[in-house]
Amino acid sequence: MTHTDYLWFETEHREQFVRITDEVERIVATSGVREGMVLVSAMHITAAVYVNDWEDGLIADIQEWLDGLAPKKDYRHHRTGEDNGEAHLKNLVLHHQVVIPITAGRLDLGPWQQVFYAEFDGRRRKRVVVKVMGE
Repeated sequence: MTHTDYLWFETEHREQFVRITDEVERIVATSGVREGMVLVSAMHITAAVYVNDWEDGLIADIQEWLDGLAPKKDYRHHRTGEDNGEAHLKNLVLHHQVVIPITAGRLDLGPWQQVFYAEFDGRRRKRVVVKVMGE
């Protein structure tokens, strides 16, 4: 059995981290899948989906770490008229998707694990596909 749904985002800030665990859990519950997995995938090359701890200090550390790896500067990509070269690189570091096990109809996450959508070029409408697969 499979079930597909979408989460839509239009972030207030160009760069923003959004906890989406509850929304993914709701989609899993709606799907009726009891045992399987869920794929959560950003459908944009300047956003990411990841699993980690929901703690403000850690989120700030992740942002600072990403800024160090992909600082705002004049990238060759900007010659196309875009100004989001660092957003593309940050996507490569955090990646665009995660697969999470489903056990007994629930996300099977560790005690501190949460699902996040990371936006690096926001303030416009974007989406995440949530594909539930199992039985």
